[in-house]
Amino acid sequence: MNPRLVLSVMVCSLLISSAAQSAKPVPIFDGKTFAGWEGDTKKTWRIFEGAIVAGNLNERVPRNEFIATQRSYTNFVLRLKFKLVGTEGFVNGGVQIRSQRISNPPNEMSGYQADMGDGWWGALYDESRRNKVLTKPDPGVVEKVLKRNDWNDYEIRCEGKRIRLAINGQQTIDYTEPDASIPQHGVIGLQVHGGGKTEVSYKDITIEELP
Repeated sequence: MNPRLVLSVMVCSLLISSAAQSAKPVPIFDGKTFAGWEGDTKKTWRIFEGAIVAGNLNERVPRNEFIATQRSYTNFVLRLKFKLVGTEGFVNGGVQIRSQRISNPPNEMSGYQADMGDGWWGALYDESRRNKVLTKPDPGVVEKVLKRNDWNDYEIRCEGKRIRLAINGQQTIDYTEPDASIPQHGVIGLQVHGGGKTEVSYKDITIEELP
């Protein structure tokens, strides 16, 4: 083999190894402002006690709403805490990954969603694209670790075409995308689902970018 080619391969391997070792979680929400995020921060989204919050328990959320990062990401480990409470209707939220804004319906997003809500906890949904659950866990697995009406941890790991979700340390799904036409990059979004008297909160949002 050509010595220069061998050296080049070695250097690339060292760089990848170094990047993997040096990667560490960094906050993408400062707990005080919407810096780095875009969405309806006048009526829908607010900041309360260090969390991004939408909805309330007195009136139904009229439609799906999202707040999203201004940056796009490809391979990463996203970690955050969420709390979902509701009194009636469709009580649901979710975390968009590798997604993009679309204009119809207004304020919607298209892409993968780490889902939240009864019947949906820990599932991977394809929002406003294929409009279906791509895979979902055994409900009993989630029920063992879920803390209802309280803060829970969501970990979302995206590497190549593989996506893994975990709630409170319990893996819920391990999905590999079979469709080569589906983009594996995009922004991160937070959802409050329309149709319920519900309040959803997100905080301690960090991302660890992977090679």
